[in-house]
Amino acid sequence: MSSSKSNLRSSCSFPNLLLACLNFILFILSVASLVPTILLRMPPTSMGMAFLMISGISLLSSFVSFYSHLCFITHVSLLLASLIGQILGILALFTKERATLSMLKSPRDLKEAKLLVRLECGVLMAMLMMQMVVLMLSCVVQSCWVREYEGLEAEREAMTKKRSQRIAKVQEESMANAEKIAEIKAKEFDEKMKNKYGQRVKPEFEA
Repeated sequence: MSSSKSNLRSSCSFPNLLLACLNFILFILSVASLVPTILLRMPPTSMGMAFLMISGISLLSSFVSFYSHLCFITHVSLLLASLIGQILGILALFTKERATLSMLKSPRDLKEAKLLVRLECGVLMAMLMMQMVVLMLSCVVQSCWVREYEGLEAEREAMTKKRSQRIAKVQEESMANAEKIAEIKAKEFDEKMKNKYGQRVKPEFEA
C-alpha cells in the first residue's frame, strides 16, 4: 500500500509542478493583456471594458488555480468563462479590426492603435492556448488528487478493519480464558466437595 501511495504521489508531482508553472505564465500574460487596452484609451469604452473583463477573469482563474484542489469546480468554471471570452475577443480583433478600433475610440494615432490591437489579439491567442493546456492539466491533477484520496480512504478502512479484528480476537481470547478459569475453579470446587464429604462418609461406614 505504501509503495503504491508513493508511486501515485510521484506520478502527480510532475503535473502539479507543470500546472503551477503554466499558471504563473498565464498570470503574467493576463497582466500583460491589460496594458494594450489601458494604453488605447483611459477611461475605456464599453468595448475596452469587455477586454478588461476578459483579462480580469483570466487573471482570477490563474490565481484560483493555486488552490484548485480545494475549489476545482470554481476554477474550471472560471477557465471556461475565460476561454469563451478570449475566443470572442480574438474573433472581434481578428475578423473585425476596423469596427473594433472605432468602438474602442482610441485618441492615439491609427498605426499605434492598430499595433496595440494586434498586440492584444496576439496576447489573447497565447492566453487561449495556455488556458486550454491548463484546463486539461487541471483535470489530470484533480484525478490524481481523487485517486490519492481514495487510496487514503481505503488504507484507513483497512486499518480500521484490522483494528476491529484484533479487538475481536482479544475479546475471544479473554472469553476463552475466562471459561477456562471458570472450568478450573469448578473442578477445584468439585474436588474439594468430594474430599470433604468423602472423608465424612468413610467414618460412618467404619462405625
